[in-house]
Amino acid sequence: MTTYVDSSALLKRYFPEPDSSVADRLLLSDAVLVTSWVTLIEVQRNLARVLKGAELRDAKQQLAADLDAMALVAVDEAVCRAAAQIGEQLAVRSLDAIHLASAQRLVIPGLRFVTFDLRQAQAGRSLGFTVLGS
Repeated sequence: MTTYVDSSALLKRYFPEPDSSVADRLLLSDAVLVTSWVTLIEVQRNLARVLKGAELRDAKQQLAADLDAMALVAVDEAVCRAAAQIGEQLAVRSLDAIHLASAQRLVIPGLRFVTFDLRQAQAGRSLGFTVLGS
């Protein structure tokens, strides 16, 4: 099985939020996790917004370790072109479109897509992903 992890799901690992335990359980349920390189940007920015000092340092170290354990999809021309189409057709935000295009690029039937963003979850379902989390 392969699970694509959106930034909203990964972020829940570094400080308590609603559904943090659900996110942890979903991420631990699959040995093959994939995300986009854009996840680094989104999660690190949000960590710096919420955490400070040693908590921020520790969370960034854990983020680095988590990303090292995942397969990362490059945001290349093909992903950007697909994201532009997804954004136009499904009216999702730009970064959400990049995540959806990155997951789509994997071409894995029944791909599990973990997100806690309702709008992105709806778009993921319309693309045929098995959406978990939202």
